[in-house]
Amino acid sequence: MDQRLKKHRYITGFDGIRTIAVITVIFYHLMPYSIQGGYLGVSIFFVLSGYLITDLLNQELEQNGQINIWAFYQRRIRRLYPGLVAMVIATAAYITAFQRNLLISLRTTIITNFCYVYNWFQIHQGQSYFDRFSNQSPFTHLWSLSIEGQFYFVWPFIIVLLWKFLRRRLPIFDVIFMAAFFSALAMAFLFVPGKDPSRLYFGTDTRMFSILLGAALSFVWPSASLKKELPLSARTFLNLAGLSALTVIILMFFQLSGQSDLTYRGGMFFFSLLAMILVATVAHPGSDMNWILSNRVFSWIGKRSYGIYLYQYPVMIFYESKVQNIAAHPWIHAMIEIAVILLISHLSYKYLERPLQHFDFHQTKRVLGEIFSFNLKHRVKKSAFALTTVVFVTALAGSFSSQAAQTKQPANPLQTKITDNEKAIKKHNKRVAVQQSTEKNSSSATVSSSVSSVKATTDSPLSANQLTAASKLQITAVGDSVLADGSLNLQKIFPQMYIDAKVGRQTKDAIGVLQGLAQQRKLAPIVLLSLGTNGPFTSDQLQQIMQVIGHRQVFWVNTHVPTRRWQDQVNQALKQAAGHYRNLRIIDWYDYSQGHTDWFYSDNVHPNQYGLKYYSSYLAEQILKNS
Repeated sequence: MDQRLKKHRYITGFDGIRTIAVITVIFYHLMPYSIQGGYLGVSIFFVLSGYLITDLLNQELEQNGQINIWAFYQRRIRRLYPGLVAMVIATAAYITAFQRNLLISLRTTIITNFCYVYNWFQIHQGQSYFDRFSNQSPFTHLWSLSIEGQFYFVWPFIIVLLWKFLRRRLPIFDVIFMAAFFSALAMAFLFVPGKDPSRLYFGTDTRMFSILLGAALSFVWPSASLKKELPLSARTFLNLAGLSALTVIILMFFQLSGQSDLTYRGGMFFFSLLAMILVATVAHPGSDMNWILSNRVFSWIGKRSYGIYLYQYPVMIFYESKVQNIAAHPWIHAMIEIAVILLISHLSYKYLERPLQHFDFHQTKRVLGEIFSFNLKHRVKKSAFALTTVVFVTALAGSFSSQAAQTKQPANPLQTKITDNEKAIKKHNKRVAVQQSTEKNSSSATVSSSVSSVKATTDSPLSANQLTAASKLQITAVGDSVLADGSLNLQKIFPQMYIDAKVGRQTKDAIGVLQGLAQQRKLAPIVLLSLGTNGPFTSDQLQQIMQVIGHRQVFWVNTHVPTRRWQDQVNQALKQAAGHYRNLRIIDWYDYSQGHTDWFYSDNVHPNQYGLKYYSSYLAEQILKNS
């Protein structure tokens, strides 16, 4: 039988820590390139969870002489499952009814989330946490709940074994801390620079160190044994340590990118150590940190932080799929999304999570009997039950139709075109490389023949003289999916253009690509860049790109991506860079394409077959005019 802990105290400052963590996670998902370290909020949750759970288990073991593992599981299920099940089922129902392009693997997604192994399913599927442009799953963020669920399942047994064999707190702390250190080492050794780090980000083995650090802390810093009365020097030390840790944590929220090498080679481990220090100072009743992080706002958000974390991603994904011009008013849309998230989370907390956490499930039969009775006073319950049933059945239908959706879904015309382009471009690039290595100048007959062929195939508005000039230019083009979309048309105009384009490419990824091309002597006198569709870049990244290119003429196509918040940020950064680098010219595709929605596929980003002739001819005119 579960017994209440006599010495357990509620630490109000922990709600403040939860508030900081969940706010940074939300702003990271809303604006990942402004608060580029906001993902670290999850590490704070991990450290806090490891500390609280282990502290409670240790108290139970000391008070009762044993851990009631079944009662522990029941408490965790009551606390976590109602919100998780409601969010997953409601999201699945919405996908089934309104956004069927996300049906793929829905059934497996539901099952793996309920079994707390979703993070391993994401790894198996090769999902990327950092791809901000492609169709993102509204379940992506649930990887962290799976890691915590796995921890809850095995940790009581490990606690019992550690106490049985080591008996004292300090040796147990040493063992757990070393386990955390080895988890961080695994992350560092498995990290491959230039490769998507999502495997390390999702993996239980490579993320467990944050939870273990919190767990280790509980053995040397038990909340029930900490003394409130401290000498002034000790109190001052704790306050300084807590404030210093909090300050550095906030700085890292803005500085430590989720794709930085430093993040996976000790940066995230160091951050977790700072979070451990912060938790320790807030937990100590002799410190002022608990008071500093305690207020009504933090208490309100902190208590609802679980629901806020659950519902944030579905709200963002579904809202942004319906709004086609997020970039025009990014902050207004962000505030609307936050308001919706807070409203849903509050309703979940008040009417679902709290009632079911304390509900006596032995009364389930009686409650269902009341719901199905003909007593009119229960019509609200009946309506709620009916709505829940409809949502559940809809989600169930979607989960069973997800496999069919995967096999019957028609080919995406944009994806088909890019795939076909990639095959043609590879062949063309080989011919360009051979030609440039064996010939310095082409004969006039060859040029004339090439121009005639181009004019016939592109139906371009360019003049014969422009096409002749274009055929003589040697250009290296590096870009993302927009360039991949227009690559074939561009190479018809510029037959000596070498193109390296990849779907999902970030600006930082282009640095290594350009370095490789430079080493292979494939950088032509003119370099065309089409980057920024998938996210903004730092001034340091742009500087590295320009250093690799050197004194060559650079043309950079700005972005037309109204469905993403970073559109104006990218274009403004390019405009400023053009004033700093003499050899950099911006091709203003954004301004030129304004008002021409018929030029684009449904994503309003990639030019369609009709729009490509405007895209390619406009780029050609700008290059020819300024070369």
